[in-house]
Order: sequence, then C-alpha cells, then structure tokens
Amino acid sequence: MTATLIDGAALAKRLRVQVAERAHALSAKGRPPGLAVILVGDDAASAVYVRNKVKDCEESGIRSVLQRLPADTSEHDLLARIDALNADPAIHGILVQLPLPPHIDARRVIETISPDKDVDGFHVASAGALMTGQPGFLPCTPYGVMKLLEHAGAKLAGAEAVVIGRSNIVGKPQALLLLQADATVTICHSRTRDIAFHTRRADILIAAVGRARIITGDMIKPGAIVIDVGMNRDADGKLCGDVDFESAARVAGAITPVPGGVGPMTRAMLLVNTLEAAERRP
Repeated sequence: MTATLIDGAALAKRLRVQVAERAHALSAKGRPPGLAVILVGDDAASAVYVRNKVKDCEESGIRSVLQRLPADTSEHDLLARIDALNADPAIHGILVQLPLPPHIDARRVIETISPDKDVDGFHVASAGALMTGQPGFLPCTPYGVMKLLEHAGAKLAGAEAVVIGRSNIVGKPQALLLLQADATVTICHSRTRDIAFHTRRADILIAAVGRARIITGDMIKPGAIVIDVGMNRDADGKLCGDVDFESAARVAGAITPVPGGVGPMTRAMLLVNTLEAAERRP
C-alpha cells in the first residue's frame, strides 16, 4: 500500500469531543440539545444504525428520544408523531430512520419534518438551500466527506472531482458541495458509457454507487484522493466498499477504508447538525 489512509473513525472521535464541549455549554445554560429518532418496524440493519446513533448522543451530551413504532403503524399516525415533535421546544432535531414500511410514503414523511429540525438534511427546503448556497442543514454523508477531504489536505479549488452516483442523499448534494468549493465536477452514474474515462482524470474521486468493488486501481489517477462511500457485502459476505481497496491503495495518494472511513463521519455530522440546530434556537 502506498496511499495514505484517511482515518474517518479517528476524525469522527475528535468531532464528537468538540460536540460534547459545546453541548455541555448549552446544557449549562438550561438548553440541552435534543434529538428524536423514530424507528418504524423491525428491520435489523435499521435497529443497529439507530442503536449506534443513540449511543453517539449519550457520549456527546445530546439528549436522545427514541420512539419505536410497530411495522403496521399507519402513515397518519407517524405524521402525527412528527407534528408533535415539531412543536416540542426540547427537540432540536428529528430523524426518521429509513427505509420505512412500503405502505408509508417516505417523501411525505421527510417533508413533514420541520426544516428547522431536519438534521438529516433531506427536506426539500434543505436541498434548495444547498442548491442556492443559503444556510441550511447539509446531508450528513456529503458533509462528512467534505470534512474528510479537508482533513486529507485536499486542494479543491480548480481540482477535477468525479462523483459516482446521483442519489438525492449522497451523489447530488456531494456534487453541489464540491462545486461550492470551486472544484470542477463530473457526475457519473449507471448510464455513463465509460466511467473509467472520467475516473482516470479525477484528482478527487468519490464512489457512492452501491456496487461492491466497482472501482479498481487501473481506473484511478495516480496520487488521487479516493473517498469510498459504499457499504456492501461481497460474495463471501465480507463488508466492502465500492472501491477495490487493495488495488486502489497502490495507486491513490490517499484513500478511506471500509469500514472506518465515511461511516463514522456520517454519524458524527448528525451530531454536529443537531448541535447547530440547538444553537440556532433562541
């Protein structure tokens, strides 16, 4: 391996310490930050994610309120829960864990959350703020990626950045954040005819397509910074990213591992957003 390892777990730990200091300062003023997490159903992966988020809150001085609802909860009842949390002054952030049961419209649920408490950064108002460069909550994964790039010393102004993936949660907001940092951005996706043509030009390569090891070392520009957002299982059931780490690490200048790269940062930025929501409240 020649690439420098970008340790997301270590950076996330430092961010949590900073969050805890600011959270305790708010609590000392009688304004403890609060995050409400709603989990509908019994999806095993979702339960693990929620448990980790609640643990992060406890370690960072943020009060967490977990509401577990059965899988047959009606959309009406879920929206009523969100409305109640919107009106609760002790709750500064609301997170509804996805995916939701098929009978519930996830988009309608997200749009019911107050933009002032949209700490996931998924609301259309948050997306519009990002598009127009206005203040708002950034989606946690792209926000975390920008922190990782900053930590890695990436010079984004004028750099060629390639984002693989065009989801509303990662790909699109990631491209916008890179544009705001004055990078020249290309978005690749499932219909891109020759992805390797684009990736080989990239000074910054961000893989967020959700396909195991689709990016190999021969597709990477020597010395590039590679951020792997993917979280997949290979044929042997082993956790891996969208990047073939072994071959990529021989070419890249710096690279994130899976696990231990983007994942911890996504969780850390949720805490940052929640804290900022509390600090904005008069």
